[in-house]
Amino acid sequence: MRNLNRTMPHLVISISGHGFGHLAQTAPILNRLHQLLPQLHITVRSSVPLAHLRSRIHVPFDHLSSEGDLGMVMSSAIDVCVAESRAAYRRFHADWEARVAGEAGLLRELGADMVFSNVGYLALAGAQYAGIANVALCSLNWFDIYRHYCGEDEISAQILACYTHADAFLRATPGMAMASLPNLLPVAPIADLGVSRRDELNRHLCLSEEERLVLVSLGGITSRLPMERWPRIDGVRWLVQDSWLVQDSWRVQHPDAIVLESLPFHFSDLLASCDALLCKPGYGSFVEAACSAVPVAYVSRADWPESPVLIEWLQQHGECREVSRATLEGGKIAGVLHALWQAPQRARILPNGVDEVAQWLLHHLSRSGN
Repeated sequence: MRNLNRTMPHLVISISGHGFGHLAQTAPILNRLHQLLPQLHITVRSSVPLAHLRSRIHVPFDHLSSEGDLGMVMSSAIDVCVAESRAAYRRFHADWEARVAGEAGLLRELGADMVFSNVGYLALAGAQYAGIANVALCSLNWFDIYRHYCGEDEISAQILACYTHADAFLRATPGMAMASLPNLLPVAPIADLGVSRRDELNRHLCLSEEERLVLVSLGGITSRLPMERWPRIDGVRWLVQDSWLVQDSWRVQHPDAIVLESLPFHFSDLLASCDALLCKPGYGSFVEAACSAVPVAYVSRADWPESPVLIEWLQQHGECREVSRATLEGGKIAGVLHALWQAPQRARILPNGVDEVAQWLLHHLSRSGN
């Protein structure tokens, strides 16, 4: 049954679990939206671990675990398994009409006034079937990603229809061109602005002012780096993930590694407090680093169709260097890091897209409640 209490609209959010960039785009908008509309009822549907959702979304929300977004099957943070992905999509779309009807029924049962998706298309299709307002937000879409790896077919046509029939597709900057979407609405960069707490971090870790901190983050997709084989770099310490995904803990063994989750600081504050970020091309990593004026060393990911636009944008607005996969796995990045630190510091980017999207949602939520 639809929500009859129009003083408390219900926003149902679908967040892809394909890496943590989708959450990084969505969370600051939900935090801002809560400031604008504190009585908003929020339900988050995602396969992202609940602990990580709560580390980013700082407002009250209901949670439903969801596997309604396939993304692509990955063997690492960089490698796409094309055959396995194609097979997964065939299974997902085997009885598409029934799947969409089931999704519509769930959304009606939840009493959703609007569906906000980053960037799963089943939630959009279910909302459209049920006559519920729906909007997508992302720097990519699964139609373009699927078509890049698997070609155009009935599945790609069904995916495209979900996006084109949404009330809008809010494309975060930087983002893919998405020329196939007539409802495209570009918005400014989106990021969760951290605060540098370097003095506190130095005291907590007993670091000298001369030591450098490098944050190592591959964006939430399983890919363990062999850091135990990395050579030591004089004056450099590594902040490394260990347990966001309990089943895939890195269990890092390196004398200069510090477990990120052992620190009493939010991730965005840690990023803003570091001297460099080591990552793969990803929206959350690149934009948050640019907003905090943190230089970036990134491993090449040439076959991912979103990479070129992300890299081009970061080259214009931040300081960055590419490292090869072999160089990264061997940890031979001292020269790259020192080159980053010797470059002039760039001006910070303002994440104005957070307020743009929050205001758009606020306006359309008020219309959907009438």
